[in-house]
Amino acid sequence: MKNDTIASFDKITNKLTGWYEVMILNLPNFAVALLVLILSYFLSRFIYRIALRVAKSKISQDSISNLVARMSSIVIFLLGLFLALGALNLGKVLTGLLTGAGISGLVIGLALQGTLSNTISGIILSFRENIRIGDWIETNGFSGEVIDINVNYFVIKSVDNNTVVLPNKQILESPFKNFSLTKKMRLTIECGVGYESDLEQVEKVVKETIEAKYKQSSFKKEVEFYYTDFGDSSINFVTRFWIEGENGLAKLKAKSQAIIAIRKSFEEAGINIPFPIRTLQFNNELSLNTNK
Repeated sequence: MKNDTIASFDKITNKLTGWYEVMILNLPNFAVALLVLILSYFLSRFIYRIALRVAKSKISQDSISNLVARMSSIVIFLLGLFLALGALNLGKVLTGLLTGAGISGLVIGLALQGTLSNTISGIILSFRENIRIGDWIETNGFSGEVIDINVNYFVIKSVDNNTVVLPNKQILESPFKNFSLTKKMRLTIECGVGYESDLEQVEKVVKETIEAKYKQSSFKKEVEFYYTDFGDSSINFVTRFWIEGENGLAKLKAKSQAIIAIRKSFEEAGINIPFPIRTLQFNNELSLNTNK
């Protein structure tokens, strides 16, 4: 029994001695690994500040800027961690970490597919030059001012002052119209005049009215006027012209003012805008039976 105890004690002593010797032999490697970790930590903080400054110069959304800067910082620190493990000759541990990270990333990616897709879409939208905060856009059946492009969602304030929140993926994959990309837009107004009207006079009145209201010469354009069809009670036409505007409100105001001006000009020129008319014809004579 005593011999067994002494043998066990010797084994423990030898083991501890072996660990001590290994630690002494690898002390330079520990120092290098520690130095690499410290340098990677401070380098990651430096990269974070640089990336944040660059991201804010390119991206107006603070949430996206912070995300991009933090991701850059994490990548630098992880590289330092892998180098430190390599300095300690822990290749198997490093391989295990990479394998585990790959499997975990695959599982997390499948579980959060929609969320990750919206996050990546938000980052892409933040770098796009054709859509910015403050722009007036029309997309997915909604129109309004872009007030936020967040990590996972896109916010529009519509004309009725309601807030519309859409997933970033839906914005990125759907077509949209941006009224703020240009300083001018073309409006279309449809109307009809009575069959008794002088069509040449109607065209002249409409063109002169629009030209007086919105100088087309400043756009190097002319007022367009076309008759489209013979309606039930009117001859219909369409007129198109250019205005200065960057949002839907400017479009509505200009169209409303143009309609008022055309209506007044028609009244002054004696041009009729007819109501819909229905003519009822009875082939048989109607008779009243007064006998009870």
